[in-house]
Amino acid sequence: MKNTPVFAVIGGGSWASAIVKMLCENADSLWWYMRNTNAIEYILTEKHNPNYLSSVEYNTEQLMLTANINEAIAEATHVVFAVPSAFLQNELEKLTTSLAGKTIISAIKGIVPETSLIVGEHFNESYQIPFEKIAVITGPCHAEEVALERLSYLTIACADETEASLIANYLSSDYIKCKTTEDIIGTEYAAVLKNIYAIAAGIAHGLGYGDNFQSVLMSNAIREMKRFIKKRYQMKRNINDSAYLGDLLVTGYSVFSRNRMFGNMIGKGYTVKSAQLEMNMVAEGYYATKSAYAINTAAGKKKAKTPIINAVYQVLYENKNPKKVFAKLTDKLN
Repeated sequence: MKNTPVFAVIGGGSWASAIVKMLCENADSLWWYMRNTNAIEYILTEKHNPNYLSSVEYNTEQLMLTANINEAIAEATHVVFAVPSAFLQNELEKLTTSLAGKTIISAIKGIVPETSLIVGEHFNESYQIPFEKIAVITGPCHAEEVALERLSYLTIACADETEASLIANYLSSDYIKCKTTEDIIGTEYAAVLKNIYAIAAGIAHGLGYGDNFQSVLMSNAIREMKRFIKKRYQMKRNINDSAYLGDLLVTGYSVFSRNRMFGNMIGKGYTVKSAQLEMNMVAEGYYATKSAYAINTAAGKKKAKTPIINAVYQVLYENKNPKKVFAKLTDKLN
């Protein structure tokens, strides 16, 4: 391990672009991998990502841009994965360089579909990365507000407190405040589940439910999240902390939330496919719903009471009528 950390960011979307911006506040240089070679050329000449957070101006002297994932990872000590969970394994299959000895940082708010594991567990079980070398970046934090340099908060989870503090220091700035936690599993599951609940909030809005119902929905969602996470990994945690409740609220209510937007379209009558095509962005909650439902209903597993996840699953994967499903859901909330 080198004395000075070298970061590599894997991904070219809005959250990856925001993380690069944050790291550029403190790192002299960093690697940035994205598949889109046209975007790379544009950033090098125009200093902006043409597709995401286009208002952000990068100092290209700090960036080592590449379309070769192995080139980026080979030189890095800390690798930030910020690609949609559905595409993570496709990127990992390109690897010829080793991840051994590197700190893997997940900025992915989803479950790996090939293994039905959250990202940290996936790297631990499939790539033998020890949990002391795995970290998770969670919110509440929208990429769009990072671009605007509006005050935002992050939580860095890692079993190694020193490692968590190092990552937090590199992400911190005048407009980014970071705290650390050891709850890798809990914070990552929370980041996955809040996207499902944001879809539920969007569906409810699209169906015409008002603020009164939304408040009840979010109140039930945080309790459902607590039950789900407790079944997966029991430890002392305060579900009202920003990494859990705060992230849920911003994703469920914000106009920047793509999952809420996706759900709103479903509530208004769009099919899943037509909503995905019109958004032209990945709503992680769509994939998370299927995985979370499968995890909770798996044979031999301890099951949590999850009426909201079940309702979203019925709408997205069983093609049930959102109006009828949510009418039944209202009787299960309190």
